[in-house]
Amino acid sequence: MTRRFSGPLEQRLARLVLAVLLLVGSAAQGAQAGGSSGDFDYYVLALSWSPTYCARQGRNAEPLQCQASKPHRFIVHGLWPQYERGWPDFCRTRNDRPSRHTVSEILDIMPSRGLVSHQWRKHGTCSGLDPEAYFDTIRAAYDKIRIPAAFRTLERTGRIAPDGVEKAFRLANPGLGDAAMAVTCSKGALQEVKICLTKDLEFRSCRAVDRSGCRASKISVSPPLRR
Repeated sequence: MTRRFSGPLEQRLARLVLAVLLLVGSAAQGAQAGGSSGDFDYYVLALSWSPTYCARQGRNAEPLQCQASKPHRFIVHGLWPQYERGWPDFCRTRNDRPSRHTVSEILDIMPSRGLVSHQWRKHGTCSGLDPEAYFDTIRAAYDKIRIPAAFRTLERTGRIAPDGVEKAFRLANPGLGDAAMAVTCSKGALQEVKICLTKDLEFRSCRAVDRSGCRASKISVSPPLRR
């Protein structure tokens, strides 16, 4: 005999199905592959906390990033063109791939040749810039941000609220508002700080990015591993 579910259990199952459908719909409104190069509203500068990546990846970590003589702290994950809702990626462009010289010049802040190439293909192609200009823009965006002293000198693992990370960045960067960035986390550890910038690299609010921040009450922040 087939048992039929009714009452509270049936309602919970219905809510679960609805949540899945909403999640799928949200994902569909995100990346829009093949967008028009140069047609976007603003940038997101994603700064990754390198010690989290290196600790998680272990032997599989990028050597250039995780075995450097001077350990990395915040590195550039990417500079991503965004729409007010969603974002373009893998845009059609007539521009060539980055030259070896262009790649080598950016490795001090993006310490992985694979990362550099991938970021160009996925995001740089949507910027409307050629590779050299795109990575020059990444450099300019990175140089604009002042990393809070606590993260430049951290020597012991500590715990902090995501809002505390945002506050440190706001205090170090006049004009950077709390609705212009998001802190993300992975398995209870600091992962990235995402900062929204205009095409002219001025701070701007970005509610969609701000809402994507870490919901944990506290996250751990570990110093670079010493080799």
